[in-house]
Amino acid sequence: MVRPAKHIENVRYAIRNVVAEASRLEAQGREILYLNIGDPLKFDFRTPPHLIEAVHRAMRDGHNGYAPSAGIPEAREAIAREAQRNGIPGVTPADVVVSTGASEALDLALTALLEPGERVLLPCPGYPLYNALMARLSAQGVPYSLDEENGWSLDLEEIDALCTPGTRAILLCNPNNPTGAVLERKVLEDLLEIARRRGLVVLSDEIYDKLLYDKDKPHVPAASLATDVPIITFSGMSKAYLACGWRVGWLVFNNAHLMPELKSAVMRLADARLCGPAPQQYAIAPALDGPQDHIPEMMKRLRSRRDLMVRRINAIPGLSVVEPAAAFYAMPRIQLPGVLNDEDFVLSLLRTTGVLFVHGSGFGQKAGTTHFRVVFLPPEDILTTAFDRLEAFVRERYPR
Repeated sequence: MVRPAKHIENVRYAIRNVVAEASRLEAQGREILYLNIGDPLKFDFRTPPHLIEAVHRAMRDGHNGYAPSAGIPEAREAIAREAQRNGIPGVTPADVVVSTGASEALDLALTALLEPGERVLLPCPGYPLYNALMARLSAQGVPYSLDEENGWSLDLEEIDALCTPGTRAILLCNPNNPTGAVLERKVLEDLLEIARRRGLVVLSDEIYDKLLYDKDKPHVPAASLATDVPIITFSGMSKAYLACGWRVGWLVFNNAHLMPELKSAVMRLADARLCGPAPQQYAIAPALDGPQDHIPEMMKRLRSRRDLMVRRINAIPGLSVVEPAAAFYAMPRIQLPGVLNDEDFVLSLLRTTGVLFVHGSGFGQKAGTTHFRVVFLPPEDILTTAFDRLEAFVRERYPR
């Protein structure tokens, strides 16, 4: 028997893990309503045609070989321009690395940054990839709680208290997956002050920055607020530009003069894996610099679906949800008699009704609470059916 590496034992990815049971039921002929995965293209959203044409043109023009390891010049220049439009000073194309999705960008940065055993503060709840990367690197992901009673904002005192001499970075997901929360400017400024005082790198995952519902809750890029803190921003084309399967992402070194050795290390790792997908990179400049009409149209549909989700879930006894300000996720809370394990709740709901959510513990949650994550990308008729089944399940299984 070939023994795998021990540190892989702790690698988990809840979003896909629950799908195995759904697939088993579907193979038996059951109808499954998938409200578990954040891929708009599984539903009624489509990649903008001018981006498809840009990739098609690149292929026709022969751009099918390896690209430069840090990305093609046109893409890096467009990403630097986007940073400048977002109020981030001093970013040049040399500060940009194009990657195979934002996930690889995070992997490159964390691999270059961390020694085994070193600590990174991670949002709880947060995207499961973060903890999976920590486990693979034999590093320590230290959860900091998002405050559900305060719109899933940060507890800055807790974050400061969690910092130790072995803490290297704090990771933000803003807007947040799985809660849809957007951090206010003052909260970000106070967080950056902690990073400044503690000598931390700020890793800011901002891939949902354009998917906003409310003008009074704008997204503020972390790197727009400080010139004296090392900040690495992560983004990509998967969400706002509806190109999940293209696996096009990037990272940007902000205030790069504060981390030249880390930047050099990331570049060496990028060289070692050759490059990100080549033809797809030719859509980055058309995406960032070109027409943005699809985004308000997408958000118009999503706003209606968000409002439906919030209304329906808050009307079910024993369930409640904080209205998300961005993205297409929410993290409803379960307060039903006898529900102590949210994975059991999600699996029981799936087996009884065919509705698939992801258990909140797969993202992390405050001790003593239970949640599930809902993706409200499907059209309203599918959402209505799903919430009808959820409500009937709760009222029958947990009468009050």
